[in-house]
Amino acid sequence: MFNFFNLSLRLNGFPIKEASAELKKIMTISEIDYGNYSNQKKKEIVDYHLRHNKSYQNFVGKTSVDHWDELPIMTKKDFQKPLAERLSEGFTPATVYVNKTSGSSGDPFIFAKDKFCHALTWANNIRCFSWFGIDFNSSLQARFYGIPLDFIGNKKERLKDLLSNRYRFTIFDLSDEVLEKVLLKFEKKKFDYINGYTSSIVLFAKFLQKKNVVLTTVCPTLKCCIVTSEMLFDDDKILLEKQFGVPVINEYGASELDLIAFQNAAGELQVNSETLFVEILDNSNNVLPFGKEGRIVITSLYNKAHPFIRYDIGDVGILDEKSTTKKPILKKLIGRTNDVAVLPSGKKSPGLTFYYVTKSIIEDDGNVKEFVIKQTKIDTFNIEYVSEFELTEIQIQQIEKAITTYLENGLTFLFVRKDKLERSKSGKLKQFVSLVK
Repeated sequence: MFNFFNLSLRLNGFPIKEASAELKKIMTISEIDYGNYSNQKKKEIVDYHLRHNKSYQNFVGKTSVDHWDELPIMTKKDFQKPLAERLSEGFTPATVYVNKTSGSSGDPFIFAKDKFCHALTWANNIRCFSWFGIDFNSSLQARFYGIPLDFIGNKKERLKDLLSNRYRFTIFDLSDEVLEKVLLKFEKKKFDYINGYTSSIVLFAKFLQKKNVVLTTVCPTLKCCIVTSEMLFDDDKILLEKQFGVPVINEYGASELDLIAFQNAAGELQVNSETLFVEILDNSNNVLPFGKEGRIVITSLYNKAHPFIRYDIGDVGILDEKSTTKKPILKKLIGRTNDVAVLPSGKKSPGLTFYYVTKSIIEDDGNVKEFVIKQTKIDTFNIEYVSEFELTEIQIQQIEKAITTYLENGLTFLFVRKDKLERSKSGKLKQFVSLVK
């Protein structure tokens, strides 16, 4: 098999061969020596940016630090200035990999990686996907992602898909008529795996459930399904595995960083300790022990073009007590820090609590395809949903009662049935949104 994928990376200036060799070298480091490796890389990247990056020097306020915890926490808002002002000496927008975050957190920004760092990202992806028999050069991907709608952007993505052995299904319209065509494509093409946004793939699984079709009966070459970018709930995973007939693997990443965690063969979300350093911090920026819930803060150990050092990605999670320096395990990914509902009593509650409680009732009979919750006032929540039939009064009462039990009394709920839900430009579905400042 000709290695089109690797060749396309090399032609674009990404040294994938050298990056793969570096990754293999890192993986041979023993558990005993891994702490030294991690500390050395942290020191190297901090020293580099304090010497060569004016923006980071100004951000830290000095050119050297003695202790890791002296370093200030970076957030998305710190990157909302022209990219050229944030690049290290010797790098220009023309000599680096440049992309834009999806903006699902509400703070989109343009970022950069030097070409070796970006090649390392791909080397790590290749390694993790290979755990499940996927080869980027030969395995055909069924891709459920957004795509630019402008002519040039669209053609660029389609070309990338061709070179990367991917067939993309646009996810902005997932009506039954469109999903019927998706199913037809699975009957005709020998897909090896599905990859894409959780909510879109779940919608496809619900469509298959309604038709009483298991996907491997029409596409027997399918090996696995890898979901990313949105929360994967336990009952959705059960539905996906039942309707697809293959294992469902959870991936957690960020375009500006790397693959952050990837489900291993034991079913654990294994954190990428090779190219990233992941910390869990409390609200006072103290490092929390394994097993404690806090903000996920990440350092990119190899990106010399642009600093991501102690970068608060905006998510909340827990590292497992059995984690080690070489093999940290993400026990739980709870959601985004900005997806928090502040209630009339002053109580704060993760927005996903609403979503999870509502979900347990709203989908019992398969009528509701998908829904989102919007907090419009401190005591008022709109539940927007797509369904074949209106929710019954009994269902509405059950939902109100369940949310009140989990949260507090005196909340108002407005149920709004829609033909389709609003997605971000990238095609992601934000499950909870607070419009209360």
